[in-house]
Parts: sequence; C-alpha cells; structure tokens
Amino acid sequence: MEKGYRLSAATGLHKGDREYQQDQVELLIHPRSSGCVMGVVADGMGGRTGGRKASDQVLMTARQLFGRHSPNDDDPGELLQRIGEEAHTVIRLTAISAEQEPHSTLAAFLIEPGGECHWVHSGDSRLYHYRGSKLLARTFDHSFVQALIDQGRLTAEEAVSHPNSNVLMSCLGTEEPPNLAGQKTAPLKIGDSLLACSDGLWQYFTTEELGSVLHSLSPRKASEFLTTKARSRAMGGGDNLSLVIVKVEALAEDKPGK
Repeated sequence: MEKGYRLSAATGLHKGDREYQQDQVELLIHPRSSGCVMGVVADGMGGRTGGRKASDQVLMTARQLFGRHSPNDDDPGELLQRIGEEAHTVIRLTAISAEQEPHSTLAAFLIEPGGECHWVHSGDSRLYHYRGSKLLARTFDHSFVQALIDQGRLTAEEAVSHPNSNVLMSCLGTEEPPNLAGQKTAPLKIGDSLLACSDGLWQYFTTEELGSVLHSLSPRKASEFLTTKARSRAMGGGDNLSLVIVKVEALAEDKPGK
C-alpha cells in the first residue's frame, strides 16, 4: 500500500444456544513488527471437553509459531501451513492419550507489514476478503454439502438447511492429514476488510449482507451487529459463533478534508 494506513480490528465470540463453548478466536499482534497481525478462528468438535481442547490447541500453536515469525524473512504461507500441520499432530496425540475424538476447523489470515496477506483454512470456518462492500475472494468449505454444490446437485441456499450440512470432509485431528487450503490474497488496499468466522455466524448471512456490514460499520460495531443479528436469526437454535475482523483504514491526515 502506497499511502499511510492503519489496521482497525475486533473479535467476537458467543456460546449461542449450546451448553458449551468450543469455538475459539484470537487476534495476534506481532511483538516485534508493526503492521504484522494474524487472525485465527477455530471451531472445536468432539464432545464437552474434546472440542475445546482441540480449538485451544489451534490457538496455542498459532501463538507459538507467530511469535517466532520474522516478517520479510520467513514465508508467511509456510507459517500458516505449519500452524495447521502442527496443531493437527498435537490434536491427534490428545485423542490417543485421552481416548476422545477431538477435531477442529481452522481459518487464519496473516497480514505482513506493507499489506501482503495470506490465509489458510480447513473445514467449514470461512475467510472473506472485501473491497468496500464488494467480495474479492472467499474460501470454500471442506464439507459434504459443498461437494454436492460443486457437483451441481445442490444450491448454496439448499445447503444451509441440508440434514448433513455439518458433515466435514476435512479438518484438524482426523485420521487422514487435513486439507490445508492456502492462498495469497490480492494486495490489501485502504477500504479492504478481512473476516474469519465459524459456521455459527456465516450461515445466517448472505455474502452481500456481510459486505455491506463490514463496509459501513467499524470492526467493533460490525462484530456486535453480526453477533446480535445471528443470535436473532438462529431463533433459539444457534451454534457457538466466533469472528475476527480487520479493516484497512486511511490515516487521519490522508482522509478527505484533513
């Protein structure tokens, strides 16, 4: 990005109508490099404690590896892959020792100083990149219903209410190595927004609705609005939900009239 900019961010987490909170979310600020941030969402599965252990492990792994990351020297795409691989390995070891079946999704983005951005995901937690209110890119779920959509056997609208909508084809902690789909996004510009969220949030909104909210509200207000609206639309049957938003904004002196 040529002009000066700042990153504005917020996170959101709600238990929904479930008895236990198994989602985890965090925004990590690099300890030694200004403008380097990472957003992580993990949706744990596997019973009362198993799912939370899995999502906790994803965040713990992200914190450890991100803290050792050297922007401008290390490959950000490789870092995100390592987070997924190492978290998967530890979750598998937890399953063996505890005789549980903990699993977790992963949706993480890494913004480097200067605006370069990479992301990775596994499962049905999603990442979105908007420019203003226009969607530039989003991830596609590793799920049974997404496979049906890809085959032309189901529409995106039908997938939301499909009885197998929660069946995943890949995530962390399974016997098979996870599909860790990585991508380098378009270079970030002023007015761009990034959203990482679990299915407890995105299933209640269209792509256009999310873009409108992210464009018109600050990250904090957008997080509050989306959480409240998702809770309302769930009508008492809401899942855990989590989200992290980062918005690229102009510095005060670069704004019109300043």
